[in-house]
Amino acid sequence: MKKVILTGDRPTGKLHIGHYVGSLKNRVALQNTGNYDPYIMIADQQALTDNARDPEKIRNSLIQVALDYLAVGIDPEKSTIFVQSQIPALTELTSYYLNLVTVSRLERNPTVKAEIQQKNFERSIPAGFFVYPVSQTADITAFKANLVPVGDDQEPMIEQAREIVRSFNTIYGKDILVEPEGIFPPKGEGRLPGLDGNAKMSKSLGNCIYLSDDADTLRKKVMSMYTDPDHIHVEDPGKIEGNMVFTYLDIFGTDKSEIAELKKHYQEGGLGDVKIKRYLNEILEAEFAPIRKKRAEFAQDIPAVYDILKKGSEKANKVAEQTLAEVRGAIGVNYFG
Repeated sequence: MKKVILTGDRPTGKLHIGHYVGSLKNRVALQNTGNYDPYIMIADQQALTDNARDPEKIRNSLIQVALDYLAVGIDPEKSTIFVQSQIPALTELTSYYLNLVTVSRLERNPTVKAEIQQKNFERSIPAGFFVYPVSQTADITAFKANLVPVGDDQEPMIEQAREIVRSFNTIYGKDILVEPEGIFPPKGEGRLPGLDGNAKMSKSLGNCIYLSDDADTLRKKVMSMYTDPDHIHVEDPGKIEGNMVFTYLDIFGTDKSEIAELKKHYQEGGLGDVKIKRYLNEILEAEFAPIRKKRAEFAQDIPAVYDILKKGSEKANKVAEQTLAEVRGAIGVNYFG
């Protein structure tokens, strides 16, 4: 029997190559093994927890995320792509799980604490945002997902989901819910730094290369990348540590011996930033040009993309409704059969 995978993204803008490195590429690989049943969620309700006053941003971004999914090779024949808000069972499951979690436990969640600080909420935290680890548990358990591919920073979220599942199954005496396991990237992998050297590529920081960027935009962004600020003249020895061009070459380059030679040359002096940036641009263009082309083809028929989302949501809804029926039965709120 295939193991179920649940993963997804918040539709707050187009996806970038950090998403590609951190999750999208792995999703396609898992999907294509044929060993898993992947559910890939566009988490619009979760995105609204901190964008409630700008719903048009979410609506417009939803189709952009769907295009990015299809462009990288997520296949609706192999993976169920669905929209979170179109699955009513998720909201009801969340309401039941909220009774199993204390406010103090939510406050201790390191991921929630970090994101509250990052978004400068202080005490003006939207309630929906504060409890999103609980709604995330609903997303996972609705499909009885065994595996949840996430970054290291999401490990506390998986642990909280496991706690809720254990509490539910203990209290109601039935193994209705499946306890999920996280799939984490190997140490030192899975997160692509921003073009500016920031530890994280982020839409809000403006340090991204988007999957939809055209060739000219890609080239300009690569040429603006942070290198070694002390490497002023070509003949100057340069540092490769913290140099984003070499960081990206390590991730995307396939000719490791050539990259090793470039590093040696750069450190000794005599190799300019422009030359290595042009080399990186060639590598990135080769990687992402086919994705860009495929994305443009899907974008020519947006109604067909919406139809993919509709069919996927209908399929996901049937699965979630079955889980909800079992949960209602376990709790005893199925009064009318």
